[in-house]
Amino acid sequence: MFCSMKGKAVIITAPSGAGKTTVVKHLLSCEDLKLEFSISACTRLPREGELHGRDYYFMSIEGFKDKIEEDEFVEWEEVYRNCYYGTLKSEVRRIWTSKRNILFDVDVMGAVTLKQTLGDKAFALFIMPPSMDVLRERLENRGLDSPVVIENRINKASLEISYAGRFDETLVNDTLNETLEQAENLVRHFLENSRQP
Repeated sequence: MFCSMKGKAVIITAPSGAGKTTVVKHLLSCEDLKLEFSISACTRLPREGELHGRDYYFMSIEGFKDKIEEDEFVEWEEVYRNCYYGTLKSEVRRIWTSKRNILFDVDVMGAVTLKQTLGDKAFALFIMPPSMDVLRERLENRGLDSPVVIENRINKASLEISYAGRFDETLVNDTLNETLEQAENLVRHFLENSRQP
């Protein structure tokens, strides 16, 4: 079983628009942390510039469901109808075998499952927006979503924020540079001081 392997993991999660991706990119740039990004599997079509095996493992719905049946996921979720995302056990094995620490960038429910599954092997960090008004403003300013999608993301964020207490630490992303520094310090402390399973 992959959970018996030696290795550590860092889980970063947040509501959409809270700054999770920026934190993840910063942590990956810290070479001494030896973090490697865990590539998720999904059933959506690739967006422009995305590559299979680099950004995601793109799968058909049928292929994804087959892997669920074969118990090949650490965690998976049907985020929207027929839109699945998940973390393959083979991806965890690949990174730990290479003697690297795994960095997960996952939605809140996936993060809850990963933390439950990996336990002390993982440090889970929740990135919190300063307020719902700021979150709405950030979502509107990035110009990626329609007003309906933004409203759905805001509604989902309220539910996701209610899970913040299930994680090891929560950072309010008010001033970005401070958030990045705090995230790096927390992750560094975990990797340097946690007992190797």
